[in-house]
Amino acid sequence: MRYRIRHISRYGYGTPVDLAAHMVHLRPRPRPFQSIVSEKLVTSPAPARRRDGVDYFGNCVTWLFLDLPHADFEVTAESVVDVEFPSPPPVEDTLPWEQVVAAARSPRAWRESEFRFGTAMAPVDAATRGYAQVSFPPGRPVLAGLVDLTTRMFREFRFRAGVTTISTPVSQVMQRREGVCQDFTHVMLSALRGLGLPARYVSGYIRTRPPPGQPRRQGADQSHAWVGAWLGPEHGWVDLDPTNGVVVKDEHVLVAWGRDYADVSPVRGVILGGGGDHWLSVSVDLEPEPVG
Repeated sequence: MRYRIRHISRYGYGTPVDLAAHMVHLRPRPRPFQSIVSEKLVTSPAPARRRDGVDYFGNCVTWLFLDLPHADFEVTAESVVDVEFPSPPPVEDTLPWEQVVAAARSPRAWRESEFRFGTAMAPVDAATRGYAQVSFPPGRPVLAGLVDLTTRMFREFRFRAGVTTISTPVSQVMQRREGVCQDFTHVMLSALRGLGLPARYVSGYIRTRPPPGQPRRQGADQSHAWVGAWLGPEHGWVDLDPTNGVVVKDEHVLVAWGRDYADVSPVRGVILGGGGDHWLSVSVDLEPEPVG
């Protein structure tokens, strides 16, 4: 599946900002199942300096430095991406989850191991660990447990925008059983890491469909988040979306991954100046595009 993506973030500062430095995660990550046909990232005002590279986790990142006063800042990322996530292995072919936990402790799994520890936004929590244990009885194949946990969260948590913020703790989301994709991803990360299973935060986009008979609204798509979980050394990683209760396939576009949202925030930076009335608006369009 080929997608054309346009993501615009607009910031207003009230009074001019004198200096600004930003780190931007908006360019999709090349993967064996995801090829970047084209990409472009522009800002207004233009930066005095720009550097493109990769971060610690191998994600595409752009560093921007602005040295002239500006009351507004806009960053637009456009890309065309071919996506074909691989199908997961048969459930019965995956290891018992306890063996994956043991494998993650091996020195050979040092890259995977860093994703089995709690973080500030996805701490290891007794409540989430207890919730996960229902899906992981002794000896169960790890993928069976992951799919069961994903399905349970989709069934038992309600998507509701506006009831949480970027700083809402996992413990509160567990109590309320409602929130947005970022919240559900952090809950699932906390739950899996509580069992000792490596799990990472994945940011990107998901194809949305308008209600029957209604036109598609321009700019109404959103960034999305889901979970990458390790199946062990033979099968590697699989992506699961607790917000939609699915194993990720060809309706998701991957941008970046890290330990939690803080590692992959779309735009993050430091400003000098600006007033107290800051505002942010985000517009996202993700449209399928014919190939050939």
